[in-house]
Amino acid sequence: MGNNIHFSGNNYLGLANNQEIVEKVAGELRLYGNSFSASRKTTGTHEIHLQLEHLLSAFKQSEQSMVFATGYLGNSLLVRALRKENTLVLADAQSHPSIIDSIPKNEIEAELYAHRDPGHLEELLKKYPSKDLLIMTDGVFALTGEIAPLDELHELVIKYGAALIVDDAHATGILGENGRGTPEHFNLHGSQHIYQSETMSKALGSYGGFIASEAKLIERIQAESSFYVASTALPPAIVLASLFSLQHLIQHPELRVQLLENARKIRERVSSLGFETTSDLTPIIPLFFKEVKEAEQLSQYLKEAGFVVPAIKYPIQLEKSIVRITANALHTADEIEQLLFTLKKWTNEHPAH
Repeated sequence: MGNNIHFSGNNYLGLANNQEIVEKVAGELRLYGNSFSASRKTTGTHEIHLQLEHLLSAFKQSEQSMVFATGYLGNSLLVRALRKENTLVLADAQSHPSIIDSIPKNEIEAELYAHRDPGHLEELLKKYPSKDLLIMTDGVFALTGEIAPLDELHELVIKYGAALIVDDAHATGILGENGRGTPEHFNLHGSQHIYQSETMSKALGSYGGFIASEAKLIERIQAESSFYVASTALPPAIVLASLFSLQHLIQHPELRVQLLENARKIRERVSSLGFETTSDLTPIIPLFFKEVKEAEQLSQYLKEAGFVVPAIKYPIQLEKSIVRITANALHTADEIEQLLFTLKKWTNEHPAH
């Protein structure tokens, strides 16, 4: 990629390449080696796993936390822990593939409700009064940057006695007064009806997933999940990077403020240039196109001007093609202006976009 300026990826707070964190990890890594070479249930649990999980619990204000190898797995762990004999899953139609893949096809019934449409969801909830209902959604949708209407979903959860799983990969560390994610954004943090599947690979700039919840749920997953019981523990480098990044995130709330200010500026300006985009204040700013070719042309145009902004091809059914701009806290005012200037040039050269 050379010296290209990245408006891509999910390193929202710039922690993945924060040199202070990198040096701290390197300094500690000699003590632990490359791997613990055992599962968490045998001899793979180390004090740094427990330190990370304790800090995650403090950050999330939860009773207990558990970390595991990939955020993609979190939804599956929650579904299997929460399901009952009569469970029906109702998932947003544009849910991340990790949500769709988390539903055991031959074991649990499932239906999709129209994207971000509480009205359609309620129609389905009324349709199945005898089912144990489990609603699933992204907190922030990865392609469009839209925020799920969690306040309205939560009302339906209460009304119909359901539970709600929120994949908060793109909101953890970003949304809410303290960066605790979409529930906090809607003043729902601490609701006993919401379960968050979260990741350390985006705002935290590391790798792996985590669940922070009530102790009995965490203990059930740890006891019953064959993945947790039989897979190797997260390696030292990942645990240390996650631990030091979380400490940094907590100590530097100004990073979230700067991130959202950068995102606001980009979103407002691309809209004023005539691009179709979304309105929610998140770091993901999509530019919608009717044709894949148009999106690819803009992505290539930006690349030639020194910017990495991908045209996204993703296994989610969307009516339009997307060039996805992602802001981060380290983007300078000059870099943002350069990007916007290049986008303006493109609109002048392609007035029918």
